[in-house]
Amino acid sequence: MRRMTGDTVGKLRLTAMDGEVFDLDALKGKRFMLSFFRFAACPFCNLRLHELVRRFDEFGDGFTIVAIFDSPLDNLAHYAGRHRPPFPVLADPHNIYYREYAIERSIVGMLKGALLRLPQAMYGVFAKAYVPLSIQGRLTTLPADFLVDETGVIRRAYYGSDVGDHLPFERVEEFSRGWDA
Repeated sequence: MRRMTGDTVGKLRLTAMDGEVFDLDALKGKRFMLSFFRFAACPFCNLRLHELVRRFDEFGDGFTIVAIFDSPLDNLAHYAGRHRPPFPVLADPHNIYYREYAIERSIVGMLKGALLRLPQAMYGVFAKAYVPLSIQGRLTTLPADFLVDETGVIRRAYYGSDVGDHLPFERVEEFSRGWDA
C-alpha cells in the first residue's frame, strides 16, 4: 500500500555504501527526504544524485537526505560512489523497503521517461559519462520521494510517473527551510 501524507516512516535499516548499517532512527528530530531511486547505473538517477550532492548545502544543517537504490552494494558503490554524497546512500537489492513503500514498477513509465526525457538521458550518458554498463536492479522501477518531518511523519509523498520524475528541488528546499510541503 502506498505511503501517504500523514503516515509515519517506520523502521528502516539497510547497508550504506560505506559498509555500515544505517538505521533511520538516527534521524529522529531532523527533517529529511527519503528518496527511492532505480538501479545504480541509471543515468536519470545519477543526474539526480549529482544534483542533490551539488545543492546539499542549500538545504541547511537541520535537513538531510537518505537515498535508496534497487541495486547490490558493490554495484551501488561503483556508480554512486563517484558522487561522494554527504548523506547516506543505501542498497536495497531485495526490494524490502521498495515493497513496504509500494514503489511502483511500470513498463509504460519506463518507456514514457525514456522518450520524453531523451535529451536528459543523452546528457547523462554522453556529457556526464553515466553509462549504464552494469544494470543490476529493475529497469521498470519508478522513483519516489518522501519529505519527513522531525517526528517521522511524512509531510509529502511523491511517486514519480516515469523513470526521471522526482519531487522538484523547489519543494525539497522549501521543506528543508521549515515550510510545510
